[in-house]
Amino acid sequence: MKRSGIVIASAALAATTACAPAGTTPNTPVGNAEPAANAVSEPAAEPSAPPAPTPVEVAEVDLTAGLVGKRVSRMGQVVTDDKGFVLYRFDRDSAKPPTTNCAGECARLWPPVLTNGTPDITGIAADKVGTVTREDGTRQVTIGDWPVYRYIGDKKPGQWKGQGVGGTWFVVTPAGTKNLSCLPTGTPKAVAPPPAKDDAAAEEGGRLSY
Repeated sequence: MKRSGIVIASAALAATTACAPAGTTPNTPVGNAEPAANAVSEPAAEPSAPPAPTPVEVAEVDLTAGLVGKRVSRMGQVVTDDKGFVLYRFDRDSAKPPTTNCAGECARLWPPVLTNGTPDITGIAADKVGTVTREDGTRQVTIGDWPVYRYIGDKKPGQWKGQGVGGTWFVVTPAGTKNLSCLPTGTPKAVAPPPAKDDAAAEEGGRLSY
């Protein structure tokens, strides 16, 4: 079962301390004149307390509750999420150390598999499953230290239309290796990305070939 969650990042606001200047009575002389005998300076104002950090909502994300390693017809060893969608790895990521290089438009085509803990696993060795923290603070699942993704071109569970896309995307095995079965002829291109929510999302990571 896929759960929705809201990942909250604490953004510590850089609070400046506002200090009011020491006040003087209205009758305090200026320049070289002698002050009045009964003139009394007011005490300096106490520094104001810095404002408390305000929680910032990062985004609403889909969290993956489980991972399943299994053998399927023709393709062989694959990993699916809890809804049966086949997962992929990206050659432009790295495993040593685990690093994700798919963001912005790339991540809209290849949604990262996210978790807020440890997903339930079946058919995968526990020591093969981990996480890597993305730039937005979300935690992406890794298999064999490789970050894993879904593909929006797969419209129903069990499809693997992302196999070989761009020459860099491949079905991932339960060990984290590339499944090189059923490679397409030529180098298929990715489907068109969905509309960006804003211009910044469209530009981030858009130079990658995916």
